[in-house]
Amino acid sequence: MENWLASFIETYGYIGVFLLIAFENVFPPIPSEVILTFSGFMTHQSNLSFVGVVIAATAGSVIGAAILYGIGRLIHIDRLESFLDRYGHIIRVKKESIHKANCWFKKYGYWTVLVCRMIPLIRSLISIPAGITKMNFNLFLLFTTIGTLIWNILLISLGSAVGDNWEDIVNFFDLYSNLTYGIILLGMIIFIFLYFYKKKKAR
Repeated sequence: MENWLASFIETYGYIGVFLLIAFENVFPPIPSEVILTFSGFMTHQSNLSFVGVVIAATAGSVIGAAILYGIGRLIHIDRLESFLDRYGHIIRVKKESIHKANCWFKKYGYWTVLVCRMIPLIRSLISIPAGITKMNFNLFLLFTTIGTLIWNILLISLGSAVGDNWEDIVNFFDLYSNLTYGIILLGMIIFIFLYFYKKKKAR
């Protein structure tokens, strides 16, 4: 992977960084942690500058987030309600839950977007509920850009600082990502357990 990334970034420069990050946001075949830390390392191995890489990566990330936001805008609440009327009993989700989540996101959505842009996996997916709730697009872009900029500067700085040892940073963020996935999975298990426990108790 290292040789492929080096070849791609050396060939296409800032455009290569932009494309990799934009594509990673929409469909993440290579985690941003790998792309960003390696790009930071490449600031010492090529003619790429730190500022240029940050700008390219941030632009790509924001474009990817905007695409997912647009997808979310196509998903209307009434369509979700219609879907839940048919299949809600199968997936154990009620229309009331969608409305509660919708109201919560409208109230805390901007800060949620800001924080979640720095959490693996969720950092991309958070754009979809922002679109579903029709969050103000300009404010969505503002908070997305701030969160993305913090994340990008952190990882690119680390990649630049450690040089040839950039993979050590990737390994650290792999642990961070796995911890995040574990917490999400645990939350889902607890939710399912409590749901069936309450249902059993009600009977």
